[in-house]
Amino acid sequence: MSVRIMPISVPADASVPEPEIALGLSSAPETASGGSRAIIGGKFVWVGREKLYVRGVTYGTFRSGMDGSAFPSPRVVEQDFSLMSANGVNAVRTYNTPPHWLLEIALKCNLRVLVGMQGERHYTFLHEKKVVREIRKQIRSGARACAGHPAVLGYLVANEIPASIVRWHGAGAVEKFLKQLRDEVKEEDSEALVSYANYPSTEYLDLSFLDLVCFNVFLESQEKYDAYLARLQNLAGNRPLLVTEIGLDSHRNGEKAQSDCLDWQVRKAFAAGCAGAFVYAWTDEWHRGGEDVMDWDFGLTTRDRKPKWALGVVRKAFEEVPFPSKEAWPKISVVVCTFNGSRTIRDCLEGIGKLRYPNYETIVVDDGSTDGAGDIAAEYVVRLIRTENQGLSAARNVGWQSAAGEIVAYIDDDARPDPDWLTYLAAAFLKEDYAGVGGPNIPIPDDGGTANCVANSPGGPAHVLLSDCEAEHIPGCNMAFRRSWLEFINGFDPQFRQAGDDVDICWRTRERGGKLGFSPAAMVWHHYRRTVRAYWKQQMGYGKAEAMLERKWPEKYNSGGYATWAGRIYVNGIFRTFSLSRGRIYQGTWGTAGYARLYQPAASLLYTLPLMHEWQLTILVLMALCVVSIAWRPLLSALPAAFAAFVLSLVVAISAALKLRPSATAKTRFARFRQRVLIVALHLLQPLARLWSRLVYSLTARRIRRFPTLSFPWPRMFQLWSEKWLDSAETLLSLESVLRSSGAVVRRGGDYDRWDLEIRGGLFGGVRIRTVSENYGHGKHMLRLRSWPCFSISGTGTTLVLMIACFGALSDHSVYAAGMLGALSVMFGAIMFRSGAVAVGTIHRALIKLDFERTR
Repeated sequence: MSVRIMPISVPADASVPEPEIALGLSSAPETASGGSRAIIGGKFVWVGREKLYVRGVTYGTFRSGMDGSAFPSPRVVEQDFSLMSANGVNAVRTYNTPPHWLLEIALKCNLRVLVGMQGERHYTFLHEKKVVREIRKQIRSGARACAGHPAVLGYLVANEIPASIVRWHGAGAVEKFLKQLRDEVKEEDSEALVSYANYPSTEYLDLSFLDLVCFNVFLESQEKYDAYLARLQNLAGNRPLLVTEIGLDSHRNGEKAQSDCLDWQVRKAFAAGCAGAFVYAWTDEWHRGGEDVMDWDFGLTTRDRKPKWALGVVRKAFEEVPFPSKEAWPKISVVVCTFNGSRTIRDCLEGIGKLRYPNYETIVVDDGSTDGAGDIAAEYVVRLIRTENQGLSAARNVGWQSAAGEIVAYIDDDARPDPDWLTYLAAAFLKEDYAGVGGPNIPIPDDGGTANCVANSPGGPAHVLLSDCEAEHIPGCNMAFRRSWLEFINGFDPQFRQAGDDVDICWRTRERGGKLGFSPAAMVWHHYRRTVRAYWKQQMGYGKAEAMLERKWPEKYNSGGYATWAGRIYVNGIFRTFSLSRGRIYQGTWGTAGYARLYQPAASLLYTLPLMHEWQLTILVLMALCVVSIAWRPLLSALPAAFAAFVLSLVVAISAALKLRPSATAKTRFARFRQRVLIVALHLLQPLARLWSRLVYSLTARRIRRFPTLSFPWPRMFQLWSEKWLDSAETLLSLESVLRSSGAVVRRGGDYDRWDLEIRGGLFGGVRIRTVSENYGHGKHMLRLRSWPCFSISGTGTTLVLMIACFGALSDHSVYAAGMLGALSVMFGAIMFRSGAVAVGTIHRALIKLDFERTR
């Protein structure tokens, strides 16, 4: 239900309780957190080892004073800052570069300053090089004046460039300009946090080069405000989100309405996982366009600095950040499953021990470790359960079955939770009736150059969102479920020993009617693989898990063996577009849309091809032909095709490498270049690892080996006579059930397919069937079933190309080349034939159980 705050006026003689406001001017601490600089830590801002929830107010703009600065006198500023600090404010946002004396007062009053630098213009200016140079000079000069000061929280290089100006110049030009301003600041203050105060009308700007995501949001509907913050969190990805302006005009709406609005605006901002919020503004005093503005009163104090009702309300809201302490929090059981995780489990358990949650227990399930991981866990205040090695899913089941909490939160032994991880998970469960909730997993910074490259390569843990709050999939390294739901769906499937368990349980939960939520602030730090070998091994395991999931959930996969998702895939917190184009920006007719949107294009073939198994197989075959050309020169004609295919694969990889933020250890140009080269290599390796592991699994899976016979894959016809009407749909359901119970991969035909069921016998082949019910009268009914083999284009094409090349070499009397090509063609042909034969044998066994007769 949409809630809108209507204008309310409070009569002068109305009896209104006095707000609780601190007026002491000498109660502020003397130093600002020891003078430490603010840094980024995942979704939050940190000072030293303490998380800094930014509780701010905006300050200005003011009429220029005697010293030329756009601020009140030092005496007034000190009174204002002291009153701010006494009322729970710890940050001030200015709209002009502050003089040094103001920063000193802020430091004395324990306030941090978000420095506004006014790089925006309200007219078209990017085509005027002189104006741009002046702005860049202004930004650099302002950064130089504030550089290194401990009171500086960060810099806002500009504020709300009008949407019409952005539309005129183009989003790309504005983004380039803002990046230039960011670079100017970094040149003078390299460790500073830099951002731009954006707003909904230009949310489509790609500002991924900035440290913070800052938005000004003025919404008077709680429902819309909640929804938009969730959207902004997904736009922010793994970076902190600051709401840099919120508020309501008391001149038009009344002081009571202003205080009520600010109360839920502040509380909801922090509950949504924002790193901070700035109330607009500290005072009603406002100077704009060369004159004082008298008909807008957004301040927490009046023009003569008398506190309004809203100041006490904001103070109380700030005191209870991020959630009120009186909240009744459910008990949570944290479960860590480990197998030979001695390298990282200590970091994990130390992080769990620092959780700021009043009601939780920690359970460590040692799944038969041989490297002393269990002994390390025994050093901590945990409940340690040792078992024989039975796999990840079995260990997870032991965890929830031993849990005393009503919520079971899983974290991997190579992850470390944020101190408020459980708080944000619990808040999501309390807000909605979710069966499970997940959060982001963020790469640990400075974990090594290789780990940084792996974190920016495909194949890592990702969440899939159906909306800004509801998930289709949450990764296993950071997921929590209600214990009752785990019991309802019988926990995890033990067949998934290394991976795939999280995908399976998410699908089963949703299949049984459960909803999955996503909390952007419930973050964990994740150690990614630190060697290429470890990454290859991980992707091999994921490939096997994919094949196992396809066997269990064939309806979730397409004919190419790829999982189909209804939601959006977020990798490293950012929506993965599968396209190299920017997309279309919705700006409304004549640019009048108040809330702009960027609509992503459909997946482009150029982007998706390099990620497909078939494409990688094609490249391998072409490269093999080039190698064989040593013995038979005509095969050199494959070299251009191999080169073109390889270059096409490099396009996406190089694009990802150029976007890489090198790790802090890469201090030289060569080190940064080496990391980008590694990114390219990992992008090429990942699909090969998945292809190889799925191929191996399809040839060695136990359930395939249990089939006693292989049938020659050619078209066949079957029939089933009955004295009663035979409904083809019912028979297909029975046949599907029999096939799945035997371990076959069965997929249903779609709305536009002429076949009913497809049985996959391997990576390159299977069989399809079609049925029809016939009525012959006099109580005679027959169900006719036709089956025919189907082979993948990649398998068929590879075999044919190799065979043609083999005969060509043989006709040219190149025996060695013909022998090598013939062996390769026989190998691929045998794999393809076996896939079809296994599928045909499977369908035959199932039809015999259902009393079908073969006619031909």
